[in-house]
Amino acid sequence: MTVDSSRFEARIAALKSPEFLAALKDIKRGVEREALRINPNGTLAQTPHPKPLGSALTHDSITTDFSESLLEFITPPENSAAKTISQLKDIHKFAIENIDNEQIWPLSMPCFINDEADIPIAYFGESNVGKMKRVYRIGLKNRYGSMMQAIAGVHFNFSFPESFWKLWSELNGKEHSQEQTSADYFGLIRNYRRLCWLIPYLYGASPALCGSFLKGKQHALPFKKVGKGTVYMPYATSLRMSDLGYTSAEQSSLKICYNKLDNYVTLLRDAMNTPSSRFSQFAAGEEGNYQQLSRNIIQIENELYSPIRPKQPTQSMEKPTDALVRRGISYIEVRALDVNPFSAIGISQTQFDFLDVFLVACLLMPSAELDEAQLKEAKENMNKVVLEGRNPDLLLQNGGENISLPDWCASLFKSFEQAAELLDLANDTSRYTQAVNVEAEKVADPALTPSGKLLATLLESDKDNGVLGLELAQAYQAEMKSFEYTDTNAAGFAAQADASFAAQKEIEAADVKDFDTFIRDYFAEAPAKKNA
Repeated sequence: MTVDSSRFEARIAALKSPEFLAALKDIKRGVEREALRINPNGTLAQTPHPKPLGSALTHDSITTDFSESLLEFITPPENSAAKTISQLKDIHKFAIENIDNEQIWPLSMPCFINDEADIPIAYFGESNVGKMKRVYRIGLKNRYGSMMQAIAGVHFNFSFPESFWKLWSELNGKEHSQEQTSADYFGLIRNYRRLCWLIPYLYGASPALCGSFLKGKQHALPFKKVGKGTVYMPYATSLRMSDLGYTSAEQSSLKICYNKLDNYVTLLRDAMNTPSSRFSQFAAGEEGNYQQLSRNIIQIENELYSPIRPKQPTQSMEKPTDALVRRGISYIEVRALDVNPFSAIGISQTQFDFLDVFLVACLLMPSAELDEAQLKEAKENMNKVVLEGRNPDLLLQNGGENISLPDWCASLFKSFEQAAELLDLANDTSRYTQAVNVEAEKVADPALTPSGKLLATLLESDKDNGVLGLELAQAYQAEMKSFEYTDTNAAGFAAQADASFAAQKEIEAADVKDFDTFIRDYFAEAPAKKNA
């Protein structure tokens, strides 16, 4: 037995106390699911954000991401995965019943889009904050292209309760504080970065894409063709997470530190304040011309592309790093999930349960600080898996040593089994062990992965990605309409929409600055400092 496994098992044993089990039962999670609105023929909807869905600026559960056509459904933190799923079903049902004959695209990679100009940028009204959101998106379009911004994903938000962190500090001989909680969250995040290649292997569902996505893009990937216009890579899991997808070469030189909150905040702020030679060509407010918010490496902190983020809810106009400095980490946001094309709501109960196990295990495993070489290794492993994850000859790097994905998983899943047993005990269930068993089968047989299943479907019928996406969209349209409201009914959503429009009007009426002054003041505000 290694020292590491001994320490992990000792922690598992300690967490079986009644106090820890009660705390584990109160783990909270929430979901942000993105999805394009499409026309019945599979093309991108050009209509504005539907009025029955409320104000995209102020609605709590229905908004837009980059595009007017890119819906985002948000659930609040809940300690019941079943409740979160029922909330997602409610939102999907209401949305599909209020977008006329449009449908919801069920894949991460976009539908057929003939021209990037056909992707309408989201509109948030005429308030300063609404205009800022729009200019930020105009900047994203100019920096990276609209096609990349039309990619959809699922974000999984996860947090331990305060009662857990008090017990955890005591177990580890530390004084409980918000600072210590943030440090422990970073321990989890570091292990996630080491192991997050597993997420696209298990849940990646974008091995193929519409050829229209590549228009005007330079790449050296050895694509093959299927159908009339679909390209794919035989062993790919998540092209969404590749350099083709939701990543940024401009940010690749950033060495964001996940060892300490102070360093993370400093480096993120530096990126927001460091001029970019590549982006200097775009106007940033000169003579009222806004093609982006700034000429720096990132316009605002949300522009940082990362498979995980430490988060603290922000107050009005508060920068995310200021919120972290003032109040520490409240939860983590897992950002490596493709939309699950085999679920009408984009994610399944099994995914919820396994992600709980995975993240608990990441906390319980020893987590030394990451140096530059280790972070580089983690990024390279991720890139290998998204492009070749199902290749039986694929070798990853673990501490500088070559290892096959199945061999690495063999040791990891022993830890996952123990974490699952712990969560089963806390919740008086067997769901967690069952979820680990389901994912272990995918390791044994790559054909069972979502990417394997999706690609097999395309190849068996010589079918285009767009044809399959439209078939699924039509089937899910009927399925969503058949859902029964559980937490919020149609009248409740209508009331939320009315309240959101009223809130937007209040924000617009309260503006006392012109937009130039508003933006200048936002960036000139002194960064928050840690209290003495």
